Amino acid sequence: MTEGRVAFLNVSDGGVPKRAVESADVTRDGMRGDRQRNLKFHGGRDRALCIWSLERIVALRAEGHPVAAGSTGENVTVEGVDWAEMAPGILLRLGSVVAELTEYTKPCRTIAGSFRQGRSGRISQKAHPGWSRVYARVLEEGRVAVGDPVVLLEPGR
Repeated sequence: MTEGRVAFLNVSDGGVPKRAVESADVTRDGMRGDRQRNLKFHGGRDRALCIWSLERIVALRAEGHPVAAGSTGENVTVEGVDWAEMAPGILLRLGSVVAELTEYTKPCRTIAGSFRQGRSGRISQKAHPGWSRVYARVLEEGRVAVGDPVVLLEPGR
């Protein structure tokens, strides 16, 4: 079992970058205070949360990309979690929230400003396995705050 912590929580009224908040209520429909403009590709119950790794952001910045927490649209930025374990089907607890990872996200042109030469494909799961953000459905609603533990759960919780 891996344990990390919530490094950033990010919301916006639609679009990127998302701004940091200290805490948020999370429902089956997503994080309160956050909205997605294009519901064909974002949001909905199977994509209620978008989660990404602070360690991946730091590594990308070392490659020269101007990426930052929230700039690629993730709601929850975690640190200390083995990102290789973050795959669809995994259950995790974020503070009092329980979520199930549902799918890898696909990079789109709206996040191009976070990458050198606009190359958002740098975080494509297909092209660069292990670098993608992940979507999650919320199984147990609750409140999450920066600093809360992030725990990957065993099946059956």
